[in-house]
Amino acid sequence: MQDYSFQEKDSFIVLGIGTELKSDYTDYAGINKEKEDFWSAVKQDGRLDTLKSVAANDYIFAVNEAVNNKMMHYAGVMTEASVPDATRVIQFPKGEYLVVKGEGKTAEELSSKLTGIAFGQVLPETKNFAYVGGPNATVEMGQQNGLVFGEMWIPVVKK
Repeated sequence: MQDYSFQEKDSFIVLGIGTELKSDYTDYAGINKEKEDFWSAVKQDGRLDTLKSVAANDYIFAVNEAVNNKMMHYAGVMTEASVPDATRVIQFPKGEYLVVKGEGKTAEELSSKLTGIAFGQVLPETKNFAYVGGPNATVEMGQQNGLVFGEMWIPVVKK
């Protein structure tokens, strides 16, 4: 299993550009295709570069959040600034987080791998913590040895 831990984090804000995911929440292939198409679009049309220009650090966030009973997915950065295309300011709460570390050939592979480990292995097996909703994110932190590395941050509560 990949490297994971439970960590206390201060609250933080991610400014995001988002899309509604229309696939059923159990249709992983459909969801992944929608996310890939979205990321391709925000990279090609310059919206991701605009976000990066106001970022407080080099981290790129892929955020999943339920909003008004819709499954939303955002490309985001940590910042206090705003940009015209931004669709949501996402508040992550202070508290305990499941942090899963890993790497992949692409940002999409990293996100898919970390999501599978977090929701498919760690959360079902942990006895002390539970995910009760709220935004979660894959954080692309950089590249080394030809691979993208990062973490998944999921807010959790003690059982």
